[in-house]
Amino acid sequence: MSEATEHMEHAEHAQHAENKRIALLIAVLALFLSFSETLGKSAQTEAIDANVKMADTWSFFQAKDIRKTTLLTAADQTILLSSGLSDAAAKAAVEKQIATWRKTAERYESDPQTGTGRKELAVKAERYEKSQILSLTKYHHYELASAAFQIGIVLASATVITAMMPLAWLSGALGILGLFLMGLGLYAPHILPFLQAE
Repeated sequence: MSEATEHMEHAEHAQHAENKRIALLIAVLALFLSFSETLGKSAQTEAIDANVKMADTWSFFQAKDIRKTTLLTAADQTILLSSGLSDAAAKAAVEKQIATWRKTAERYESDPQTGTGRKELAVKAERYEKSQILSLTKYHHYELASAAFQIGIVLASATVITAMMPLAWLSGALGILGLFLMGLGLYAPHILPFLQAE
């Protein structure tokens, strides 16, 4: 009888040790889940910020385009309307105004000094767009990593209840997959084409 009791105590100690390992696995998965969630929120915020900046920059671009078109139209219309002017002083004043409008229209097209010309704004808006796409791509990686960690935690918890060790191994594999996806999100988000944001 004492041999059976020893055998049961040994089995209980083994189960207790196994549960400690599973609890440690759950804690590690939860730790990585918190990292993944934090990185995901950060990437999401960066994407929203880049989207707002991109929209603002394209709006500024369109405003410059409208102003440029208005000035060129006014210059062309003034040329037509002033063609019958015979007064030299009036003609010179009109030509001066037309030259001013055209110079301003050229500045609206490109102004490298201030960076607010249409060409410079287009480059800036495209840069924001690329930043937004990159942030969204990272976000997709982090979301999938979080899902892998969460499922891993559930499976590890089920291992404690059912004592089915294959669930623990699957949980560990999902943790490794989550780490892989999180690493890709951090260092190489463009490797997996099906996770690319558009």
